[in-house]
Amino acid sequence: MLIVADENIPLLDAFFAGFGEIRRYPGRAIDSACVRDADVLLVRSVTQVDRALLEGSKVRFVGTCTIGTDHLDLDYFEQVGIRWSSAPGCNARGVVDYVLGSLLTLGELDGLNLAERTYGVVGAGEVGRRLVDVLRGLGWSVLVCDPPRQAREGGDYVGLERILAECDVISLHTPLTRAGEHATWHLLDSERLARLRPGAWLINASRGPVVDNAALRELLLAREDVQAVLDVWEGEPQVDLALADLCVLATPHIAGYSLDGKQRGTAQIYQAFCAWRGEPEQVKLADLLPRPWLAQLSLEAETDPAWALATLCRAVYDPRRDDADFRRSLSPDPLRQRAAFDLLRKQYPARREIEGLAVRVNGESPALRRMIAALGAVEV
Repeated sequence: MLIVADENIPLLDAFFAGFGEIRRYPGRAIDSACVRDADVLLVRSVTQVDRALLEGSKVRFVGTCTIGTDHLDLDYFEQVGIRWSSAPGCNARGVVDYVLGSLLTLGELDGLNLAERTYGVVGAGEVGRRLVDVLRGLGWSVLVCDPPRQAREGGDYVGLERILAECDVISLHTPLTRAGEHATWHLLDSERLARLRPGAWLINASRGPVVDNAALRELLLAREDVQAVLDVWEGEPQVDLALADLCVLATPHIAGYSLDGKQRGTAQIYQAFCAWRGEPEQVKLADLLPRPWLAQLSLEAETDPAWALATLCRAVYDPRRDDADFRRSLSPDPLRQRAAFDLLRKQYPARREIEGLAVRVNGESPALRRMIAALGAVEV
């Protein structure tokens, strides 16, 4: 069996070496010649997998180690009988940690109390749902917009117009869809961006084209009160350098790049692959994950919960480091800039997740205990 895979997928040998030969390529370089003799194709979000890539190949299983599937032609897979799997939720916690770190940075720059802001989460899938749980667990006011889920399930979702009118912070977590009633391509266009509240913060860690980047650039030039954090970009790995310069935080599509999330994605595809072949799973992710560098934190009961929140989050992950790395990589030469974008992702340092962090509270503090539980940390 020949397995063709994106070179940035971790633990490939650990999970798949027993099934045959593995050939690794840069994700953007995978073409029809690479996959012609392959039986299995394993990718991430940068590889467009469609008829043009697969027609005439032997591929019968496609796995993407990502939450999103907008880079997969699922209709074509159905037509020709290709089995596929994504990894829903694999990096959701990493994105939540990215948003928390971004909020801490924005709050410090603007001198605002995070607990006093109203949050709008657009998209209540794996990422959005977990973010909502954390924010509400912290006692913060949250509105949620997800028209497809509202249509299917009902519930207390609100429309995007209410999010724009009432929320001080908007965090986007939708899939990218280009057609239909609930299309998200340029969901925030110039008209909707103009309706952001005074002093609004906009965070996009979903897909770049969910926001009209050109319109956002013009808005940020015209309104100094609006702050933006972008992890995803229209046309990436090419980035609008002027827009990046206007953002408080700018990063190269790494919000979900925690070590746990990336390895979890490979494990989920391995599980789906084994199910497709009708074989038992021989490898367990728990046996492969390294121990976290940070074993435990201790807090005194008198600790200010806001200080503790910032300390716990940043002890595990601080997106300002990724912002600094990204800004140093930006170049007016398009070829150099695109190469640098992909290199940052390929050489991304090990980063763990807040969920599961061991925290000891010395004494009684209900406020600290609520905060620890909301973050998903474990009190010991």
